[in-house]
Amino acid sequence: MADERIARILSIVFCVLVCSATARAQVTPAAGYVPPDDTPSIKVGVTIFADYTVQQKPKVVDADGNQVTLSSFNVARSYINVTGNISHLIAFRVTPDIAREAGTGSTLTGSQTFRLKYAYGQFILDDWLNKGSWVRVGMQQTPWVDFMESLWRYRFQGTILEDREGYLSSSDTGVSMRYNLPGNYGDIHGGFYNGETYARPEINNQKAFMIRGTLRPLHVHEILRGLRLTGFYDHDAYVEDAERTRAIGAVTFEHPHVNASFDYFTATDQARASAASIESNGFSAWITPKTLNGWEAVLRYDQVEPNEDLEGKRKRVIAGVAYWFPKQGTVSSAILVDVDQTKSVGFAVPVPTNRRIAAHLLFNWQ
Repeated sequence: MADERIARILSIVFCVLVCSATARAQVTPAAGYVPPDDTPSIKVGVTIFADYTVQQKPKVVDADGNQVTLSSFNVARSYINVTGNISHLIAFRVTPDIAREAGTGSTLTGSQTFRLKYAYGQFILDDWLNKGSWVRVGMQQTPWVDFMESLWRYRFQGTILEDREGYLSSSDTGVSMRYNLPGNYGDIHGGFYNGETYARPEINNQKAFMIRGTLRPLHVHEILRGLRLTGFYDHDAYVEDAERTRAIGAVTFEHPHVNASFDYFTATDQARASAASIESNGFSAWITPKTLNGWEAVLRYDQVEPNEDLEGKRKRVIAGVAYWFPKQGTVSSAILVDVDQTKSVGFAVPVPTNRRIAAHLLFNWQ
C-alpha cells in the first residue's frame, strides 16, 4: 500500500509539471521577450580531501609486536563532479567517490576504489515556482546532511554528527523536491528514498520519507538575517513494523565573521518487529570565528548517548586553526590543523580514548 501511495503522489507531481509546461508552451511571448538559453552545457570539477594524521591514542601494535604511534598520509575523499544542463529546465550530476575496499578474499582488499556517490537528473521549476525550486530523481543528496554541510565547511576534517555516528547518510537513491519560500524566508526539501544509503542496494519494500524545513525569520535584518531555524524528520523501517526514525532541531547562524550551529537529535531503531526499540539522542555545537583575510578557528563539541536505557556516552572535541586561500572564481582550497578527541564514558565495556592530530588539505574546483 505504501508503494501505491508513493506511485500516486509521483504521478500527480509529474502530471502537474507536464500540464504546466504544456500550458506555458501555448502562451504567445510578449514583444521584447527574451527566450531562456537552452544551449546544452557540461562542466567537470574535482574535489580532493588529503591529510597527514598522527593517532596519539590508542597505540597500535606493529608486525614485530611493538606498541607504536600510528601515523599516515591519506586521501580521505576524491570526487570527480560532472554537471551539466540539457536545457534551462533539465540538469544533471554524476559524481564518483573514492572509498577504501574493506572486503576480504579480493585482490582489491585494502585498495582505494571508486564508487558512485551522486547520479541524478534535476527538473528546474523556476518557470513556475520561486527560483531555486526543483525536483530530483536518482542518487542524490539527502535533505539534512546537504543543508548542514553548506554551513559546516569542514567535511574535509570530518562529517557532521549524524553522519559520523551512522544515523544519516549524505546520499541516497530516490525522488525529492525542494521549494524555495518567497522573500528569502527559507526553504522546504523532502522526498522518498530507499533508506539504505548510497553504499548499499535496496533490500526490502520499505522506503524512507525525509523532510527538512528551514525558516529565516529575520531575513531583512542587517545582522540577524543569518539566523535560521530548522527541523528535520526521517521515517523509515528496517522491515515492516520495525521503525527507524530520526528527528532533529537546529539553530544556525551565518555572518562574514562567524558561522555557528547547535542541533539536537533523537533516534529510534528497531531491527526486527519482535525486537525491542533502542532510543538514542545527541547534540552538536560548533562555531567557526573567521577573519576577512582567510584565517578561521574551528571549535566543535559532540555528545551521543547510543542507548538511553544503558549507561554510556561518547564525547567528541574538535579544535583547530584553518587558512582558506584566496578564492579564484569557482576554485577554493584550504588547510586545517586540528586535534580531534573522542572519549567514551560510562560504558560497561571500557572504550579507549581516541585522539588524533592532523593536517588536512582541501582542493575544490567546481
